[in-house]
Amino acid sequence: MNCTTQAPLVVVLVEPAGALNIGSVARLCANFDVAELRLVSPRCDPRCEDARRMAVRGGTVLAQARLFNSLTEAVADCRRVVATSGRRDGEPLELHPPKEALAWLLQSPHADAKAPMSAAPLALVFGREDRGLSNLEMLQAGRLLAIDTGDRYGSLNLAQAAAIVLHEWQQLSRNPSAHPAVDQASPLPDPCARGHLEAMLEDAENLLLDVEFLYPHTASARMAKLRALLQRAQVSSAEVALLRGMVRQLRWASQAQTS
Repeated sequence: MNCTTQAPLVVVLVEPAGALNIGSVARLCANFDVAELRLVSPRCDPRCEDARRMAVRGGTVLAQARLFNSLTEAVADCRRVVATSGRRDGEPLELHPPKEALAWLLQSPHADAKAPMSAAPLALVFGREDRGLSNLEMLQAGRLLAIDTGDRYGSLNLAQAAAIVLHEWQQLSRNPSAHPAVDQASPLPDPCARGHLEAMLEDAENLLLDVEFLYPHTASARMAKLRALLQRAQVSSAEVALLRGMVRQLRWASQAQTS
């Protein structure tokens, strides 16, 4: 088995609208020993009285919650990312049950991983209360997690979903040997930090626009397909460095031809 409990876990809420939900999730972070709460462009005051009242003894987690302008920024330093989805079809990546997705999140760094990367945080991402995560946001995760609910009404409150997922996480991380899902998780090389992959994709998009392989009105959709391909492959830091080197060399060659 190839698992660890060393890497810190962070919970990321994308554009949360309800102060009560933010406070409740802060309390859950305290309940389940989550290292940090990160908030992406909250649509309410995350430290208002309602949020503080719901946080109870999670008040310190709430007070120390970090704010980000985008999900890309919020998970840039993370080694592995699992995002939740309440949809049943149309997702850009395959859906996994909680134990399977969290077992992947729990996998330890590959033997060849560098020490700083092995200490990078792991992320659990929850979407907006009203519409969840966009496809582009989901593509920043290595796994999509779906909670099995009844067919008549599958939508869960944000704090309820967080409670279920964090309880599953605690059960897995405290006793991974008792869960076959952890043993069955693939011991592939660790994926690169999200920020490195996004930087390479930004370089690639700029080059492809310059050489007119991409056009402004179609660039977003075509880059989403490339991002999905790389997410399915779960490329390593070394592979991203190789791809970025290729992009930079192609840019140099393109500029040399036009000068």
